[in-house]
Amino acid sequence: MGLNFEASAGQALAVTGPNGSGKTSLLRLIAGLLAPAAGSLDLDGGDTELTLPEQSHYLGHRDALKPALSVAENLSFWRDFLGGAAGDLAPCLRAVGLGHATHLPAAFLSAGQRRRLSIARLLVVRRPVWLLDEPTSALDAAGQDLFASLTRDHLGSGGIVIAATHAPLGIEALELRMGGAA
Repeated sequence: MGLNFEASAGQALAVTGPNGSGKTSLLRLIAGLLAPAAGSLDLDGGDTELTLPEQSHYLGHRDALKPALSVAENLSFWRDFLGGAAGDLAPCLRAVGLGHATHLPAAFLSAGQRRRLSIARLLVVRRPVWLLDEPTSALDAAGQDLFASLTRDHLGSGGIVIAATHAPLGIEALELRMGGAA
């Protein structure tokens, strides 16, 4: 199957389709976690010194958190791992509604709070492309609204969002429909 799509600065692309249709695989290809069998992936206008994966955040459907580390320690780990500048994490944690939980171990967080902490990772290091796999899973209505607001801010600053989803994202998005499983 051939696939061709384009998303410009300030645009969101919602990748939809049934389970097993390749939505997650597409995101993993763009993120550099899988090698394409053929074709190419390009980011026009990005930093020419960096690859597309180096300019992207990949937020998988599983939250990549260490349960024994505190909320702040988890976010600090990702900031350092992703090459961000040292600085105050509090604004990012407040932005996702976790300012009160800074010192709690991640193991104590609810599923929705763990998802919010994962979303904070998108804010702690600025990258133009957000690759999101079921980003609103486990979020309550307030969390979904918060996610939509943060995403609109990212798009408003020229970012790009490509999201695999079964649920509405609360933002205006182009749609790429993946075919069904064989």
